[in-house]
Amino acid sequence: MHDAEALGERYGVDARTAQLLSEYGFDPDVFDRLRAELIDGSIRAGSGATVEANWVRGRIEPPRDGDLVRLPPTGSPERQRLDLAGREAIAAGHVGVLLLAGGMATRFGGGVKALAEVIGPLTFADVKIADLRQLASGLECAIPLVLMSSFQSDGALRRWAASAGDAARVPVAIAPQGISMRLSADGGLFRDRHGLVSLHAPGHGDAPWAMRRSGVLQQFARSGGRHLFVTNVDNAAATLDPAVIGAHSASRRPLTCEVVPGHAVGGAPWRVDGRLQIVEAFRLPPGVDPLATGATNTNSLIADVEVFEADWPLTWFEVRKVVDGTEVVQFERLIGELSAFVDTTMLLVDRDGTDGRFQPVKDPQELEARRPEIARILASRGVGG
Repeated sequence: MHDAEALGERYGVDARTAQLLSEYGFDPDVFDRLRAELIDGSIRAGSGATVEANWVRGRIEPPRDGDLVRLPPTGSPERQRLDLAGREAIAAGHVGVLLLAGGMATRFGGGVKALAEVIGPLTFADVKIADLRQLASGLECAIPLVLMSSFQSDGALRRWAASAGDAARVPVAIAPQGISMRLSADGGLFRDRHGLVSLHAPGHGDAPWAMRRSGVLQQFARSGGRHLFVTNVDNAAATLDPAVIGAHSASRRPLTCEVVPGHAVGGAPWRVDGRLQIVEAFRLPPGVDPLATGATNTNSLIADVEVFEADWPLTWFEVRKVVDGTEVVQFERLIGELSAFVDTTMLLVDRDGTDGRFQPVKDPQELEARRPEIARILASRGVGG
């Protein structure tokens, strides 16, 4: 941890900001390097959603035949076999769940999205823990739940965990992600309308680092944990399906990414210089048709503990946003880039229907539109119905 007073002097920020930077693991050396690179390349980098500095380098090809592994349909003998294998792994204490619940809590009126009501009085976080309680009770085991918080959501999520956690069936831990400062386009510290340095959470690629820094990963591994099911808290349909765990184990690869048919804005499976991996749309250079991949990343994945234990050199991507009417730059890491470093299975799952696993919600309007389908999916699994 870097000393708050030293950070305050180094960047000329107020005491509260310096304390937040220190508490949430701000790395001044990384920040200064990225800032210098921005200044050096600010003229050529351009602006908008696509920044040349982020483009993938190498030969980019859509997935080949057989690259996308279909999860067998419910009721099939193969699905039953995978389900049994997954239940055995969960019952043995080999599986934990990590909910990506950080971010800036801006799209739900400043409230923490994880605590927004999705079905009746049940929040996104409530739905996730209800699913785990049901499974843990049926298997007579414990399923550890971890929430990756941010400096914006940490306090509220800790209060929720204190009241909702169940030490016997679903013990809850918190692993805060990092923190950083926004920059103006010329590399200066960006200050908001109140004159304060504008802080931000640096993306869900912080997850392995957050799990290590908090000590939660080490505790999970010591207790026999082998696999982490990771998903966005706002994707209520991504429940812990034992068959998905079974499919991951059967693949004998350290990482499995869930993808769905069709294309949407965001990441997708591609081959880069022959390696199958998740690549975000903003990383595709001109001339690459984003529709050619035929599938969309759900940001749900299963990772072996060893994947999170390693300090992979995830890219710090230059992201441009508009804050208080001004274009700003922030640097973020993406968890899907883990697939660029380890052998990965792309597991093709259903988007909709009772077996659907992809109902993402970015704002209240999308929640209203998706709520009926979310309710149907969860009711079919005995949650919220």
